[in-house]
Amino acid sequence: MKFDLDSPDLEFLDTIKEPEKLFVILLETMKRLRSEKGCQWDREQDHSSLKKSLIEEAYETVESIDSGDENELKEELGDLLLQVVFHGQIAEEDDSFTHSDIIKAIIKKLFRRHPHVFSDSSVVSSKEILENWEDIKREERKNSKKERDSIFSGIPRSLPSLHYAYEIQNRASRLGFDWKKAEDVYKKITEEMAELKKEVEKGRKEAVNRELGDLLFSIVNYGRHLGVDTEKSMKGTSRRFIERFKIMEELANQEGKDFKKTTLEEKDKLWEKAKKKL
Repeated sequence: MKFDLDSPDLEFLDTIKEPEKLFVILLETMKRLRSEKGCQWDREQDHSSLKKSLIEEAYETVESIDSGDENELKEELGDLLLQVVFHGQIAEEDDSFTHSDIIKAIIKKLFRRHPHVFSDSSVVSSKEILENWEDIKREERKNSKKERDSIFSGIPRSLPSLHYAYEIQNRASRLGFDWKKAEDVYKKITEEMAELKKEVEKGRKEAVNRELGDLLFSIVNYGRHLGVDTEKSMKGTSRRFIERFKIMEELANQEGKDFKKTTLEEKDKLWEKAKKKL
């Protein structure tokens, strides 16, 4: 029995266990959505118009991982896979490349970048694997049509700034450009704070902007040496701030006060109460 797009039997769909069969149905579904018999909105999309959706789906997938909800993660991974299939279908229509080309390219890349698994190369640690990985990617850049001759090539500029800084530092570290100890990075943070304070006192806005960036960059580096993901740390702090702020508003409401009109001193007291509640 074949899955019929004109009379879809979703219960029959649940009986299919082979991922390759389900993937074919997904491709056929996407093709139908982009056809004259399909959806006008889907037909109107192109690679550029889908950029925002691709980023949003990736972020939502990360949030589902953080939540620990496996059902939510399953759904978000599906949404993310849809984005890949959507771009693949557009490319096929443009005769640029096919879904098969996408899959073949990643399979070949996995083999190239894992010689310690698929050939006689041997490594003894994750650190060595990453160092070899950079050597392999450097060779790939030489053979690429794109002008990518730097270890930093391929780091998306659209990454969140803290994550972007982490990736830059991580790649530089693989080539041996790194602090030896976390304590050394901490000293750098204190130096950057002093330099920032000096520029603030002088009132030089552009210099303050640069020094603040240097300070944040050093903090990300410190977190990396401590094994802490500063992007995750900042997200966690921001999330806690929102939760505490909501409690502050609730407490003010319970006391019959207009939160916006309360004094800063009263808000500080509400903040302390909110912290205790969490």
